[in-house]
Amino acid sequence: MFRSLILVVFLSVLGACSNKYLKYESNYKANGQFADRGYGNLAVWAAHPAKWDPSDSIPEPLRAEQRDTMVDVFFLHPTTYTSKKRMKADNIDVDDPYTDAKTDYSTILYQASVFNQHAKVYAPRYRQAHISMFYIDDKERAARAFDTAYQDVKASFIYYLEHWNNHRPFIIAAHSQGSYLAERLIKDLFEDPANPYYVYRNKMIVAYIAGWPVPKDFFSTIPMCSNPSQTGCICSWRTLKKGYIPSYLKDENGNALATNPLSWTTDSLYAARTKNEGSVLTRFNKIYKHTTDAQIYNGLIWVKKPHFPGSFLYLTKNYHVGDINLYYVNIRQNITDRINAYWKR
Repeated sequence: MFRSLILVVFLSVLGACSNKYLKYESNYKANGQFADRGYGNLAVWAAHPAKWDPSDSIPEPLRAEQRDTMVDVFFLHPTTYTSKKRMKADNIDVDDPYTDAKTDYSTILYQASVFNQHAKVYAPRYRQAHISMFYIDDKERAARAFDTAYQDVKASFIYYLEHWNNHRPFIIAAHSQGSYLAERLIKDLFEDPANPYYVYRNKMIVAYIAGWPVPKDFFSTIPMCSNPSQTGCICSWRTLKKGYIPSYLKDENGNALATNPLSWTTDSLYAARTKNEGSVLTRFNKIYKHTTDAQIYNGLIWVKKPHFPGSFLYLTKNYHVGDINLYYVNIRQNITDRINAYWKR
């Protein structure tokens, strides 16, 4: 399974060498805020409704939307611990200033914000595994690193349920490493009726698990979402250029579930880019419409080359880093549809 995880390498190509987060680093340097590492401490959350954080940001063209906080979202960010030079251990601690700054002003800003129209956003910091753990030969070492990350994720979610959920409906959302951990969390807590937290399962509106494969036999009782308003189900997609299957995915041979993030169905029908209501790319306050299409092929989302200013320079065939951003407005609209459907149950 870890061979598939190499998808996240693309994320490091775009972000590992960037110094743009250094200007925020001083805001996170040791000042006693991490003296308590428990999840009751807001500093141990990248996003939390009791404080301002980048997930509260709204792209300028969307600021006239009606907003409310009808539900919660529990968001697990992707790998931001990518630098070889900054690698201190297999897992990074939650109080690393640079990693926290990078997390907050990349994924929390550009991904977690998609949920803020109708949800309170909770996004825990966790001892994420270094990107190298996805492709090292020592699989036992990698497994230990991911187990460490999962321990934090599970602890944070349980803390959220016990202290802040207050019987509110919630969405679980994640990308890449976060999706691997979210998948594990959902199976652990919500597929075993003997688990004390199983009672919360009927509060889960939907789980968006992007940038990570969901094997067809992974969940036994939780279905894949097959229409835009289904609830209690899972949406998953991984975005690649049409015709491209990386060598490390060929053995997968279609053994993964996929949801089309434009039509929100699981069939192989083509969804034209005219159905793409808007992408949020490198300029947060700019929305680009009709950037890309989507079609399911063997558990993947195949798209034609995205259309945006300067896209002729965009040569990669792996659009992993854009799994959420390419479909930003469509995801935002789908959240509304599923919340409305949940309340009508």
